[in-house]
Amino acid sequence: MQLLLLLLLALQHFCSGLKAQKLITTVTFNVTYNITDDNHSILNAETITKPGCPKKCGNLTVTYPFGIISEGLSCSKDPSLDITCNYSTNPPKAFIKTGNLEVYDISNTKLRILNLMASRCYDSGVLTGGQNSRTRLRGTSYMFSNANVLTVVGCDDYAYLYNAPNTTLPKGCLSTCQHTEQALEDDCTGTGCCQISVNLQQYFQLRLGSFSNHTNLSSSNNCGYSFLGERSRFKFQGKSDLDDPNFLNRTMANVPIVLDWVIENKTCSEASKDLDSYACIHPNSDCINNYHSGVFQGYRCTCKNGYKGNPYLSPGCEDINECEERNSCEHDCINTPGNYSCSCRPGYYADVDEFGKCIPKSSKSQPIKLILGMVFGCLSIIIGMNWLYCFNRKRQHTQQREKYFHQNGGLLLRQQSTSEGGAMESTKHFTYEELKKATNNYASDRILGQGGYGVVYKGILPDERVVAIKKSKILDKTQVEQFINEVKILTQVKHKNVVKLLGCCLQCEVPMLVYEFVSNGTLFHHVHNVDGAGSWLSLENRLRIAAESSGALAYLHSAVSIPIIHRDVKLANILVDDNHVAKIADFGASRLIPMDQTEVTTLVQGTLGYLDPEYFYTGQLTEKSDVYSFGVVFAELLTGRQPICMANPQEERNLATYFVTSLKENRLFQIIEPRLLKEGTLDQLQKASKLVKRCLNLSGEERPTMKEVTMEIEGLRKLAKHPWANQHGDEDTTSLLGHTENQHSDLYEIQPSSYHNIVKDSEPYSSSTISLLHPPTSPR
Repeated sequence: MQLLLLLLLALQHFCSGLKAQKLITTVTFNVTYNITDDNHSILNAETITKPGCPKKCGNLTVTYPFGIISEGLSCSKDPSLDITCNYSTNPPKAFIKTGNLEVYDISNTKLRILNLMASRCYDSGVLTGGQNSRTRLRGTSYMFSNANVLTVVGCDDYAYLYNAPNTTLPKGCLSTCQHTEQALEDDCTGTGCCQISVNLQQYFQLRLGSFSNHTNLSSSNNCGYSFLGERSRFKFQGKSDLDDPNFLNRTMANVPIVLDWVIENKTCSEASKDLDSYACIHPNSDCINNYHSGVFQGYRCTCKNGYKGNPYLSPGCEDINECEERNSCEHDCINTPGNYSCSCRPGYYADVDEFGKCIPKSSKSQPIKLILGMVFGCLSIIIGMNWLYCFNRKRQHTQQREKYFHQNGGLLLRQQSTSEGGAMESTKHFTYEELKKATNNYASDRILGQGGYGVVYKGILPDERVVAIKKSKILDKTQVEQFINEVKILTQVKHKNVVKLLGCCLQCEVPMLVYEFVSNGTLFHHVHNVDGAGSWLSLENRLRIAAESSGALAYLHSAVSIPIIHRDVKLANILVDDNHVAKIADFGASRLIPMDQTEVTTLVQGTLGYLDPEYFYTGQLTEKSDVYSFGVVFAELLTGRQPICMANPQEERNLATYFVTSLKENRLFQIIEPRLLKEGTLDQLQKASKLVKRCLNLSGEERPTMKEVTMEIEGLRKLAKHPWANQHGDEDTTSLLGHTENQHSDLYEIQPSSYHNIVKDSEPYSSSTISLLHPPTSPR
């Protein structure tokens, strides 16, 4: 092989020498000219706006699909792209219609608005003035661009940036210095200036604080500032910025907030089905799907290469005449639609090394036939050697795939399938190339979730089936046999409430599993009402979901040939399909129990708040560990609270402890979700709460089995439905509600919002688990 490579290099050098003689006879060639200027793609003034609509608001040119609101006219593509022009100022100012955000630049992809800064000023340690900053864009076509960064300027200041309402995990930035002279120009790493990247969608809230209210600093530095703004428009000036009393106004005037915008929240393929509303219908325009931080947001239109104009208005994008503008032709230029070509005059030929250059033909050149013969000879040898190289590479590729197949337990899986007389024939073996194509080469926009065990991708198979593909992060050779056993068992699991394993891929460096795709997200998003997803969760539906989930776990515990303990039961691992049917997912942490054992000893793994305390202390994993985790899930369904919430008071942070304590102290109504108090009967909620308490028992032996849990929940679903409002006189009701002076008046005044301090959980099919170093607070 080394000899062939040396021969190839020699031939390439020889052929390059032939090319240097400049005897190539080609006289024309084509190149593509790309228009890349984001702000200068409109051909003429007529294509800026719709007929009759104003083109400018003060110094701002407003191009369609945006439009200035004018009486009797529809000047924008969509109301969310309307621009309000305030003519009472000189010059007039433009604002986004849906808010008081001033606009001063519009381009093909970006919108720049006036900055909103947070500031705090002190006099001898006393706060004399300041403000925080908050902006929301929900319900609009705008998103905060990744071109923005969070900046803090000051010698005794810190800022928190919240990317969603009620979030408990903000981003932070800290800026300190003993003297303003310590701050250096263009150095924003924490001394006088701090700057970090942020990932926002349509909301941010900025809070600014100080450690010692600037009491230990020089009198010239009495204020601190924080703002979100375009990275390229702010350069820290060191001491001069810290001592500048006009810093706030100067920064607001020069550092904008950058917004991305889209036409509407549809993909190009979805939008093109409705030609009445589709924006990219004009000639020579393309539709582009817009992704913001890996999340799909909508679509925009753009002109094809070689064209410019307004893709949203007739006549659309028009051809660029490159021959009248800049081009690379030395002699003659020929304009073509979307492109151009060059040609050389008689007596010249095209230079293959430099586009557009023409070289005079030499009268002393060697005969063309000789040259062509030598060129074709070189090409034949190169093609032959390339074929040998490709053949050898394909053989190495095949050997590598076979090695991975053996390494990942492929032979063991094949032997077990054969020994069972073909019972496992339903286990489909996907090839690496199939899954690579299905996930668009494992593109980031196909990621459904990721965690400690691996990454889950959305895949589309050749038969157009949508699947979830779980790719492990690392290969543990000691667990190969257990992995194969898990594939064997999960392949035989057939339950409507368990995500079905469709097959696996073993011919790759790390094994991959292929599951059915469940499209409606996790139960976590619905229960905790993320983005308004939980409107369908009535008491009846919650009991049905609980019954389906417990039934699936009972099936795994007792109905399969080798019992399976899930070990990571939580809302984020319960998926919901389009019909709101629950499906248990994510068996990355699951373990198989041999038929002759009732428990196994494993490294403690699980999710904080759901982990069985007995399992944590002993390391002994049993079916009752899943029962405890399900008890926490059932408590979440009844209360709408999260299992762990550090924002709550100390006694309310652990849901399991707080639920059991509330039940013992006859004040359960304080944590039951108000909606359920209205929909359920006293008997239903009493029995449901007592079932949760039994599941959360510290002793595993005293907990019910999952089969018993399922039967009790099914019984709860059959109870008659009489509103609580008709039962206030019942003695049991008084006991459950607790001894309050005004039971009746405040029963329905509990605010649901107080229970939803949502911290965004892992995505669907997430495998996020943790190894615990400290035990959770045990329920009493």
